[in-house]
Amino acid sequence: MKMSKQVIIVGGGAAGMMAALVARRQGAAVTLLERNPRVGKKLLVTGNGRGNYTNIKIGLDCYSGNNPQFAADALAVFGSKETIAFFAGLGIVPKIEEQGKVIPLSEQASSLLDVLLYELKATGVQIATEAFVREIWKEGERFHLKVEDGRVFTGEAVIIATGGKAMPSTGSDGNGYALAAAFGHTVTPLFPALVQLKLEGKFFPQIQGVKVNGTAELLAEGRVLAKDRGDLLFANYGISGPPIFQLSREAGRLLQEGKEPVLKVNLLAEFVPEELTAEIRGRFQRGARKTLEFCLVGLVNKRLIRVLLQEAGFTDLARPAGELSVEEQQRIVRILQDWRFIVRGTKSWPSAQVTAGGVDTNELNPKTMESKLVKGLYFAGEIIDIDGRCGGFNLQWAWSSGFVAGRAAALSLLPAEKR
Repeated sequence: MKMSKQVIIVGGGAAGMMAALVARRQGAAVTLLERNPRVGKKLLVTGNGRGNYTNIKIGLDCYSGNNPQFAADALAVFGSKETIAFFAGLGIVPKIEEQGKVIPLSEQASSLLDVLLYELKATGVQIATEAFVREIWKEGERFHLKVEDGRVFTGEAVIIATGGKAMPSTGSDGNGYALAAAFGHTVTPLFPALVQLKLEGKFFPQIQGVKVNGTAELLAEGRVLAKDRGDLLFANYGISGPPIFQLSREAGRLLQEGKEPVLKVNLLAEFVPEELTAEIRGRFQRGARKTLEFCLVGLVNKRLIRVLLQEAGFTDLARPAGELSVEEQQRIVRILQDWRFIVRGTKSWPSAQVTAGGVDTNELNPKTMESKLVKGLYFAGEIIDIDGRCGGFNLQWAWSSGFVAGRAAALSLLPAEKR
């Protein structure tokens, strides 16, 4: 089916490419505008380059925002099963990994981009690169989009899929929020998510690079708000690793509210406290003549030992282990399983994987992603105030919202009797 009416998509990331393909398959003429020399730059780094493109354990509890329920309709229409089937149709064989992560069997994010590019060209989507949209306005039923070099594109429907502010090197510098605001849309407060935490303490350069498989909990006012387990990586500013990324969204929210979150780390989560108490007592009895510092070698990473003991209040680390009282042994047990840090901030946008906050979902139709303020204007992906956990959930939101927006935008151009 040929149509003279045009859907213009701003942003050639995951959401924009999905929207373009779906709109084109519905018969719309589609032009995709991308500020970079090529589309899909951010897609190449997903899953550390392995292409974690969805997760089979998708649920609303995996998403955050002022109203996570907004994501329900799009995820129901185009969820992980539909995403796997969609990419299988393009040639991607899925490989399901731990925690439900799905990657291409090739283990290359570039495979996803390759098949998307092929399909975009095969279906006749017009792609304009190095087309940084500076201004959008509407006259009558048509939108006009002016790019940085002076070119103007026009169409009856526009989908803004510019991403957020995370990873600005990929082109996501937040310019889409200004485009949304120009049409009267509210943008909720923005802050980095899936990002490293900056912690209070002067000893971090001493333990930079140490990796421990443990448990991390985020506390505020004595309550545990989030918890995760996995590899924890110490850095010169604080701490990183998958569990920290999962907690960082809640930490960022608390910091935005002026609160002081606390991070609790359990370095030896394999032990219940009673078991660890017995282990420490036994080690110190057997190694009574060993120094306090040496007596912990083989239990925890030795680069951590000096810092841990100092944090537990010990100054003489050469003291014989056999001299420690029961209370002093308990101080060591506590620091090993309940090491607490004040969270002073997060790393900034270049380090973040995703943006928390965005275009207010109260101003969008969850079934179509269309603006309630401007007919024919749609949004998709990270620019919307929805963000997911680490593990393929954010890309799934890009595919889901892009699918819904692309289909709705194309169908809106059809005569009523053909929709």
